[in-house]
Amino acid sequence: MSRRSSFRCSKFRHVFGKPATKGRSYDGVPITRGVHDNHYCSVNPRFMAVVTESTGGGSFLVLPIHHTGRVDPQHPRVCGHSGQVLDIKWKPFDDYCIASCSEDCTVKIWDIPVCGVQQDLTRARKTLIGHSRRVGLIEWHPTAENLLLSSAYDYKVRSLIGHALIRFPVRVVLMPVHRRYPSETLLLSVSFNSNGSRLAVTSKDKRVRVLDPRTGKVLQVSSPKSHRASKVLYLGGMKLLLSTGSSPWHHRHIVLWDPVRHTLVHH
Repeated sequence: MSRRSSFRCSKFRHVFGKPATKGRSYDGVPITRGVHDNHYCSVNPRFMAVVTESTGGGSFLVLPIHHTGRVDPQHPRVCGHSGQVLDIKWKPFDDYCIASCSEDCTVKIWDIPVCGVQQDLTRARKTLIGHSRRVGLIEWHPTAENLLLSSAYDYKVRSLIGHALIRFPVRVVLMPVHRRYPSETLLLSVSFNSNGSRLAVTSKDKRVRVLDPRTGKVLQVSSPKSHRASKVLYLGGMKLLLSTGSSPWHHRHIVLWDPVRHTLVHH
């Protein structure tokens, strides 16, 4: 009796990309190995930021986009956190402003000089506090300026604006998830749609949830039976969701969702 293999061969197994030359790439960047599955790189039209390996605190490197080639090992860094940096995001309204979160339970807002970082930057414009454990994810709101979302290992999600902590809207957002899944509210990824009217999240229960960030209502929840999602992303103005994860048989999946029609487009 013949058995059908449980492993499916990819039709792209013989397709290889062509790497850029050293003169057109960033060579010698000491990329961190401690951000787990979070983002360690963020790019805007002017700068590229990369979380780097460091001792005695966390730091990240900010390079102008045109600064390609070999990077000086002693290049100045942004190094104001007392713990490992876990996520960094450029502000969508200001190419010279970047947010970072860390194991030191804080979120910091930094102003990057127009000419780039010429010396170690240790003083942040603002330090935002409110979490009791390490902060793993941050995300700027795409249309509301100065509104920042943070998620930490204390199973709390908070909205930060300026130097103040907004508590009431955050409780509204988290209450439906926390009440039904009290031990599975650790978020793995968050993503706003293009106008900020919807928020997609994935958590440890491997489900994709779509929420209304204004009311906190959970609008849609995916089933983990066919797709166990780890990361989710809104695809710009296409009104589609892209999620990565695995099947119940541990096959790697990339899935497109149509949240309007409540259907799976392709996987």
